[in-house]
Amino acid sequence: MIEQILENKSDFDLTSKSTFSSENDTFTSRSFAALLAKNTVPASHKRIADNYLIIKKVFKFQVCMSRISNVEKSLLEKYDFNVMEFTTMKQMYDELSLLQKWSVSENKELREDSDNILIIRVKELKYLEASRYASVSNEIYNGYKAFEQYLKEISKFQSVQPIHSLNI
Repeated sequence: MIEQILENKSDFDLTSKSTFSSENDTFTSRSFAALLAKNTVPASHKRIADNYLIIKKVFKFQVCMSRISNVEKSLLEKYDFNVMEFTTMKQMYDELSLLQKWSVSENKELREDSDNILIIRVKELKYLEASRYASVSNEIYNGYKAFEQYLKEISKFQSVQPIHSLNI
């Protein structure tokens, strides 16, 4: 009886494949970041992503970065956002789509808060990378991966190779 159930079992994995994908295609979290990046990305998001990737390639975050301040944390709480250490991928994708909408809003305060939240998120990501993700307590809370992928997708420096030393 168990053998018959196992033979009839479908090998279609809903969590890793799209409905329209072939056997070789997988639908990963990178696809969501790419879809978000295909939206109209505000210039401020691109500028922040470019700065992040340039600094990452030059300094590689070997210096210890400070955690976010209480003022920055209160700004996140104002809009009911968790700190990055306790953010899931789904929460991060929802947050990024909101930040994109807010950046092109008519409300000046909302635009400024959107850019400030993105800067706070970059600061949190730098801290997590400097601490080698030691403060991430659970594999469920991996919103930082989604955020970093989003920054790579929207940056114009995503394909830049690292600088190698010249042999003279």
